[in-house]
Amino acid sequence: MTFVHLMMGCLVAMILVVVAMPRVIPVLHKLKFGQVEREEGLASHKAKGGTPTMGGVVFILAAIIAVYVTHPQYFANAYVNIGALTFLMFGAIGFLDDFLIVVRHTNDGLSPIQKYGLQSLAAVIFYVLAWKFLPNFSTTITIPLARTQVNLGFLYPVLVYFMFTAESNAVNLTDGLDGLAAGVTMIALAPFIIFALMEKVVPVAVFAVCVIGALIGFLFFNYHPAKIFMGDCGSLALGALLAALAVFTKQELLLIVVGIVPLCETLSVIIQVTSFKLRKKRVFKMAPVHHHFEMCGWSETQVVTAFYFAGFIAGLIGILMGVL
Repeated sequence: MTFVHLMMGCLVAMILVVVAMPRVIPVLHKLKFGQVEREEGLASHKAKGGTPTMGGVVFILAAIIAVYVTHPQYFANAYVNIGALTFLMFGAIGFLDDFLIVVRHTNDGLSPIQKYGLQSLAAVIFYVLAWKFLPNFSTTITIPLARTQVNLGFLYPVLVYFMFTAESNAVNLTDGLDGLAAGVTMIALAPFIIFALMEKVVPVAVFAVCVIGALIGFLFFNYHPAKIFMGDCGSLALGALLAALAVFTKQELLLIVVGIVPLCETLSVIIQVTSFKLRKKRVFKMAPVHHHFEMCGWSETQVVTAFYFAGFIAGLIGILMGVL
């Protein structure tokens, strides 16, 4: 597998998104599939109301098509097939949530229980397929730096379940500013390409590269000022994909490091809610934490750039921890 072959899928995925998106955006406008901003949200975000959402559909399909078109031999590859199915399953959950929101013109999509139940089901399906079909499947995890392996046994499916439900929701929380979730996830995908090549699971690297290409294309339309949002369709799918890549490359614990930005976004919400319930006081001016920085006077692009940088540093640290 040469560098050219590896990057071919990236280029095809990017072109597919760049070509498709200008045709999709007017259709979404016509259907009135626009973002519904929360009443309690920032005043600066009110202008985003009506911006087309569900853009995740385009980059999900573009990435999957690019993988199979540029590497047709992967139609018989367990890693790619399970990865693609997982990408689609979580994307479908998000799509259903987005669809209910836009047709109701409120922020009432799937109830938290319904959404979590569907995410849980998808996580279980992933685990069963991985257990049955992946050639390198094991319940052993590696402790970074210590290079110590621990067999979790029956606790491993619990870990995988938590990885999927937590990471998909974490990226969903991160998707609050133009270009934030797409860029942060794109950066987080890069270390898993290296891990995949180290583990000699090249199809996993190809899949991740194709997703990066699709996200590069998407950012042309999603960076500030965004012409389209990815919606829950895109954010849930991206979070689940990160979890799947961590399982595929046997770097489950490094998902915490590589995905530090979505983790911090999630922790900020947990801290905020807990503090308010117990102390009737807020720790942040607004949660998730990217809104806190906005309320501190940072521009949207400044927050996004800072989070990109934080994600980049976390990715480098993750790579070093995985290599050493």
